Amino acid sequence: MDAVEEIKQRLSIEDVLSEYVELKRAGRNFKGLSPFSNEKTASLMVSPEKQIWHDFSSGKGGNMFSFVMEMEGLDFKGALELLARKAGLDLSQFQRSGGGNTKLKQRLAEANHLAAKFYQVHLSKNQAAISYIFTKRHIDKPTALAFQLGYAPNNGAALTDFLVKKGFSVEELKQAGLTTQRYSQPGDMFRGRIMIPLMDASGQVIGFTGRLLEDIPNAPKYLNTPQTVLYDKSRHVFGLHLAKEAIRKSKFAVIVEGNLDVVASHQAKVNNVVATAGTAITQQHLKTLERFVHDVRLAFDQDSAGIAATERAIPLASEAGVNLGIVTVVGAKDPDELIQKDPAAWQQAIDQPQYALDWLMAVYKKRLDLTTAQGKREYSDVILNTVRALKDQVEQEHYVEALSKVLGVSKEALMTKLAAPTSPARALRNRHQPLQFDAKAAEVIKIQIHLLALALMVPNLRVSLKDLRPEMFPEEDAQAMLAFLQANPDFKGQPTAVEGLKKVAEYSKMLVLLFEELYQGLETLELRYEATRLQVRLVERYVKAQKAVLTAAIRQPDSDEKTINQLLQQAKALDDLLKPSPQGDTHATS
Repeated sequence: MDAVEEIKQRLSIEDVLSEYVELKRAGRNFKGLSPFSNEKTASLMVSPEKQIWHDFSSGKGGNMFSFVMEMEGLDFKGALELLARKAGLDLSQFQRSGGGNTKLKQRLAEANHLAAKFYQVHLSKNQAAISYIFTKRHIDKPTALAFQLGYAPNNGAALTDFLVKKGFSVEELKQAGLTTQRYSQPGDMFRGRIMIPLMDASGQVIGFTGRLLEDIPNAPKYLNTPQTVLYDKSRHVFGLHLAKEAIRKSKFAVIVEGNLDVVASHQAKVNNVVATAGTAITQQHLKTLERFVHDVRLAFDQDSAGIAATERAIPLASEAGVNLGIVTVVGAKDPDELIQKDPAAWQQAIDQPQYALDWLMAVYKKRLDLTTAQGKREYSDVILNTVRALKDQVEQEHYVEALSKVLGVSKEALMTKLAAPTSPARALRNRHQPLQFDAKAAEVIKIQIHLLALALMVPNLRVSLKDLRPEMFPEEDAQAMLAFLQANPDFKGQPTAVEGLKKVAEYSKMLVLLFEELYQGLETLELRYEATRLQVRLVERYVKAQKAVLTAAIRQPDSDEKTINQLLQQAKALDDLLKPSPQGDTHATS
């Protein structure tokens, strides 16, 4: 993949154009007023699915690069550099490699393709695996072929040896997530498991999920391909290559927890069903689906993990512009079991979703005693925390009113509680205090922990922390880790044994675990890119939040000239954070 295609993967055309034009959804597309004429009727159309735009008033059109060239007066190279900064992409890696990154991805994709075929052949030779898929799981042959189900033999390095004979190096196989180091010798990552290929939207195999065929003490039931240059679990939507047409036709998508839930649903001819990595839904997942439909429905287990995942997903859906519904599975522990009992009941369940926040209110109403002050406090804490993250003020007010009726308390009391966290309104009441960065959102916390994990474990990545400020990190432990790494850029060794990190020992362990799970084994170039991308996103979110506060303050009717000038100076200082550093490092681009 070259730089242009990499940028297209990282940025959506609607997000790029919305920085210049106010876009409104029109079915599967977006529309807005032409920036090239003085029209009063929207004639600019943007297609997220096709990744193109067309302005009917001027006849101009193209991709995100041509639009930026038109709006910024840049040539192609200038537009490429601007969009690369937005995407957190280091163009030099493409220039130096001369296409090496593209070739690597092609090699790893070919290795995964051959691995899938290898596993399919071995499935046909193993009676226990055949019995599990076709008898125990009731999967028919056409469905097994459609999903390319297979079996990984439990004999050490069968796949590794096979692919080495096909001309692949052990290092390539490690980078593909197919081979790992076992007792100083390379061995297969997956052994004795039913294999489910993970494919991108075009149907290319990019990784695998392996399910244990026989119970082995202390072995994980499911094992996934680690993070690779092809597979990113925060972006991958399982089954999308087979579901996208059905999603378009039905005008909604269903997300389930397990890959085998997807397989069972497709066998039952309910094809608009996909899965993420467990309950870990990200905004990238929702953005991917939002390119096809505006209606997304979750069918997660009704346990604590499922409820927590729903709470996390509601603000992400609001940010992505997705209408989020909840599918309740009745009479079965998961969709797969329900489908085995009654496929029609599964179709009926997904046809009757409950709006996510309504569902959340009903769930906690059953779990808490709302006749007590403590129950009311806990209930309002949970619901208002989610309401606070909604983007639409009308929707916020609707749920404050609904909450008022449920609890029997005044709407005014709830509005006061809703405004209690740090907000633009609070900053306006005390302009002489340092501006606060209201960044408790899960997305910002995710960015900070990934960036710190990389910087902690790879010393030469600590340059990405050089100009970051403590207030950009919403958690105290993260601030302490930032301060330590900035003060000790050459530190090496076990973090948990360092005197300066004893106060955040548990946090350090979490960072180490995260690194080992997602990043260990990746090339330095890939790690450097990831650190730069995360740093860009963190600074961008900080600047955006601060500018919102400043803009609101400037617009206040009681703002005098002196105050406005002070606020404008602060805004200029924020703009400086978005400029490349003297050393050439890119910070961010709004």
